[in-house]
Amino acid sequence: MTASSRSTALALVVAGFALVLLFLWIPHDIQTGIVERVRRRTAIGDALAPTVAAAVLLLGALVLFVERRREATPGLSGESLRFLLSVIALGAVSFALMRWAGPVAATLAGTDYRPLRASAPWKYIGFVLGGWVMVFGLVTLVERRASLRGAITAALMVALLIAVYDLPFEDLLLPPNGDL
Repeated sequence: MTASSRSTALALVVAGFALVLLFLWIPHDIQTGIVERVRRRTAIGDALAPTVAAAVLLLGALVLFVERRREATPGLSGESLRFLLSVIALGAVSFALMRWAGPVAATLAGTDYRPLRASAPWKYIGFVLGGWVMVFGLVTLVERRASLRGAITAALMVALLIAVYDLPFEDLLLPPNGDL
């Protein structure tokens, strides 16, 4: 079996699995929709996460199918390994900032973070700082240089995520505030 035919087979299997998730499993197994309106409150439904995951799988299968004709590289080069380790380290730093920036800021302000975790500006501290570092760091790694455009892009993307996931929902806690 050639690399192209293996990629095609993998793309078809992943796409089939994603379609089964989207059209069979999610509608028949999950009682709530993607977004629910209960007592004049908008809330995220149980179907949102698996629907997003299935959509990402479907997108990945499509990309794999389109790119199947490219020749595969025989191994992982040193540069690729350094890039992969940099992305892993950047993710670790970003997630640590998301987790600890809010509680540290509250401690420095002389208060407890837990009662404040659902109120602005406290609920945004870790998400904004960790999210900005993650997006800016990834842009810097890909472009191989830090730039003002990358910094602005990171800030806009974090603001967009807040606008999409936090502002429409009154009782949603941005990550990782729900675990604190």
